[in-house]
Amino acid sequence: MNVITTGRREWIGLAVLTLPALLASLELTVTNLALPAIGRDLGASGTQLLWIVDIYAFLLAGSLITMGVLGDRIGRRRLLLIGAAAYGTASVLAACAPDAGSLIAARALMGVAGSTLMPSTLSLATALFPEPRRRAVAIGVIVASVSGGTAIGPLVGGWLLAHFWWGSAFLLAVPFMAVLLVMAPLLLPEVRDPGAGRLDLVSALLSLGAVLPFVYGLKQIAADGPDVTSSAAVAAGVVLGFAFARRQRGLAVPFVDLRLFADRTFGVAAATLALGIFVLWGSNYAIAQYLQLVHGLAPLEAGLWTAPSAAGVIAGSLLAPRLARTIRPPVVIGTGLAISAAGYLVLTQTGGLAVLVTGAVVVSAGLGPMMALATDLVVGSAPPDRAGAAAAISSTAPQLGGALGIALLGSVITAVYRDEVSSSVPPAARDNLTAAVAVADGLPERLAAELLGVARAAFVQGFHLAAAISAVLMAGIALLVVTLLRSRR
Repeated sequence: MNVITTGRREWIGLAVLTLPALLASLELTVTNLALPAIGRDLGASGTQLLWIVDIYAFLLAGSLITMGVLGDRIGRRRLLLIGAAAYGTASVLAACAPDAGSLIAARALMGVAGSTLMPSTLSLATALFPEPRRRAVAIGVIVASVSGGTAIGPLVGGWLLAHFWWGSAFLLAVPFMAVLLVMAPLLLPEVRDPGAGRLDLVSALLSLGAVLPFVYGLKQIAADGPDVTSSAAVAAGVVLGFAFARRQRGLAVPFVDLRLFADRTFGVAAATLALGIFVLWGSNYAIAQYLQLVHGLAPLEAGLWTAPSAAGVIAGSLLAPRLARTIRPPVVIGTGLAISAAGYLVLTQTGGLAVLVTGAVVVSAGLGPMMALATDLVVGSAPPDRAGAAAAISSTAPQLGGALGIALLGSVITAVYRDEVSSSVPPAARDNLTAAVAVADGLPERLAAELLGVARAAFVQGFHLAAAISAVLMAGIALLVVTLLRSRR
């Protein structure tokens, strides 16, 4: 590893690292906007449209740990370059896909290639800025870049789809990856673990087998409620997760060193990331439904109304490293989580868009410090030669926590909805608000208005309960972080 002194070159290198971070959220937002055009031009079914989005998310989440460990072995810059080239190529294949099946296959390749980007980005940022204060700033910038993609995604996607065909949504990645391929070898150091052994393929398959069915099952539960298939998938993921952990304890050179979790800072920070994103993704999922199904906004309009909350994350994640110079990081994280709890209390009072957006901004502004500083604590508390694996864990924990949050908090809203409408709406409208809206489309105006009034009121009650649960969870996590990491500086 090269000895690096922080200067202009390192900050320019950080700017290069923001490209994959920005693309990570920008691409998903633009893809969601492109789905109607894809369905129309390729004749994709509803199931195929879901898989165009989900296959990317599943393989991204399932491959993160493997790619983080692989980066420690072959070099994190090399992995980033390989991933960038593969991602750009897969994006071109997606843009030129002649049918839905080909597009799903290209999206699968994009998911695997995308899993190389964030672990490499975080671990290389740590190598560029080994001094803790500057490292915290660098990671805050990367977290802000991810949120920036969420904020500008609806604008960029809307403009592209208004002027070009749906494939432009995927070609957007190509210039990002081209700049990365040119600039990364000039500005980024090569970092690897010189003592790493061979990649354990059994562990890699077990990690993939644990994450994929777990995330798939949770997404199915969130969409359709629990059934035999989704419950079995979650159970299979848990069993394979235990098998993965047991194998690591018996390896001389483990695939993922579980002793990292023995460090209280590492373990608590990783758990905080998972739990914080559990609440954030669950509430974001509910807010998106609220905007579209309760207020009747189009997806693009709903995306624009969520942009201020992304700005809240950007502000919080950029401010947090400065605060952490004079205030202990656990206190900054805990205070931010307490602010988020207050934001969720605001969301329990939602009625109009102004209150909804205000609550969402307060929530995200409070979670920004957690996302930046907890990620920094995870990566910074690991030994330098395990930075790739630590970065992969810091990327995987939010993915798993977020999927669980969508499933559980979504289930809370659905349960309240079904209880409230059990005897007051037609059977076809009792499953969820989406079903009620579909039924209302076929009714006369007066009956449709009555049905939607009852259904929307039931959804809002469930939303308020989920927001109250989120407020309690945020307050509890804040207390645990401050208590367990009170000596951390």
